[in-house]
Amino acid sequence: MSAADAREQIVRARTTLGIELGSTRIKACLIDADDPTTVLAVGSHEWENAFVDRLWTYAEEEVWAGLRAAYAALVDDVRARHGVPLETVGALGVSAMMHGYLALDGEGRLLVPFRTWRNTNTGAAAAELSELLGVNIPLRWSIAHLRQAILDAEPHVSAIHGITTLAGFVHERLTGRRVLGVGDASGVFPIDSATRDYDERLVALYDQRTGSAPRPLRDLLPEVLVAGADAGRLTEDGAALLDPTGTLRPGIPFCPPEGDAGTGMVATASVAPRTGNVSAGTSIFAMVVLERPLAHPHHELDLVTTPAGDAVAMVHCNNGASELAAWVDLFRRFAEAGGSALPADAVYGTLFAEALAGEADAGGLLAYNHLAGEPIVGTDEGRPLVVRTPESRLTLANFMRAQLYGVFATLSLGMRVLDGEGVELDRMFAHGGMFRTAGVAQRFLAAALNAPVAVDDRASEGGAWGIAVLASYLIDGEGAALGDYLADRVFAATALTVADPDPADVAGYAAYLDRYAAGLAAERAAVEAL
Repeated sequence: MSAADAREQIVRARTTLGIELGSTRIKACLIDADDPTTVLAVGSHEWENAFVDRLWTYAEEEVWAGLRAAYAALVDDVRARHGVPLETVGALGVSAMMHGYLALDGEGRLLVPFRTWRNTNTGAAAAELSELLGVNIPLRWSIAHLRQAILDAEPHVSAIHGITTLAGFVHERLTGRRVLGVGDASGVFPIDSATRDYDERLVALYDQRTGSAPRPLRDLLPEVLVAGADAGRLTEDGAALLDPTGTLRPGIPFCPPEGDAGTGMVATASVAPRTGNVSAGTSIFAMVVLERPLAHPHHELDLVTTPAGDAVAMVHCNNGASELAAWVDLFRRFAEAGGSALPADAVYGTLFAEALAGEADAGGLLAYNHLAGEPIVGTDEGRPLVVRTPESRLTLANFMRAQLYGVFATLSLGMRVLDGEGVELDRMFAHGGMFRTAGVAQRFLAAALNAPVAVDDRASEGGAWGIAVLASYLIDGEGAALGDYLADRVFAATALTVADPDPADVAGYAAYLDRYAAGLAAERAAVEAL
């Protein structure tokens, strides 16, 4: 696309804007609505969760300050690249980390600080609801948080008029509508795949158990919308909240707000059966679109949906690449202290390349990346560990390979359950910043899954681009199914880099994973002792 063409698209509002509130960054991505593969500008803002009163949270003021900062950075990027102001866009969408708990009063205000997906204090409620409903209700699901608050008789419960997700909360402030995309809603309460709405039979069971207190569940839950539905328009108050300069005009249509799992599926064209994706960030999760229902419920698997409402098995791990990033930063500082300062990407590239020289089983080293509790392995809190026996080979190459393997290890334990259900994969797509270094994390993930893994050059754009694509689908989908739109309009000319599993890596990783599973006793002991 020429510079003149890009300017014209921006001025004519033939663009769509996606904003995603991730675990460590709030990112905005502006794309060409006519060619969604063309990224016109980006902006971002870094933030971090806080551990307050033994709960992981983000302060509400940080949500709005971060949202404004990311949008302002995008506006600056538009002007720097294209020389024009950003006054409006063709459509807008908001995405955010799934699950967690935002309880609202009758005016839509938060009753307690946002409780994120990372919290593991909902064990009693999750166990009760899983037995009552006959489906796995993970600790992080919104309904588990609500029920736990009721069980704990928290004072705010009687004042609750609604619950939502982070994406839904931001969307409501920008548009005035309390709605969720079906993919995000599927992490709030189970979805009926036939109706693409909350499962009415299970809603009735929940209300029977709770006596419809504090209100009937349906009254508390946001409206569910599928991809392509009209989810409202930017209000004057919403425009002022996003852009205090007053430049952004109200009236922009919104697509349904989605969770990061749904936008990850869109960003990787993984919405058809036998496809899936792995998203690696602060958490790591795999999404596999199902051909048929699972035979049994499993605590390792969530049943969620695509943004179109099709059934998906999700393996979600609370701990992803954060511990790896901490070690990379340590080596970055070592280089700086030694007089050889390197940019972060160069440090990643150097260390990842070194991992390729490591032994296939990481030389007997183990790395546990558990900064937080990990429900799949039964821990309520995390204690990062590096463990080795006296005969293991401690080299930088083996150390880095162990760290990269460690990012995928708990995920692999969940994927084994899918294998046992006979779920088959033609291809997995990977996205997230750790896949920017070509041919390393992708290769090791292929070994971990024993399946081909594809990436493209938008692997690090992730969900902000994905929700921008869903906004484009809102105004240009023209009645096409979401999968067809992605195949024909977005990914038709995309060149993918595919890594097939290397037999030596597969065998080495399997040996590593067996030791990893056996060594979880040390991780659990560390939680108890430290």
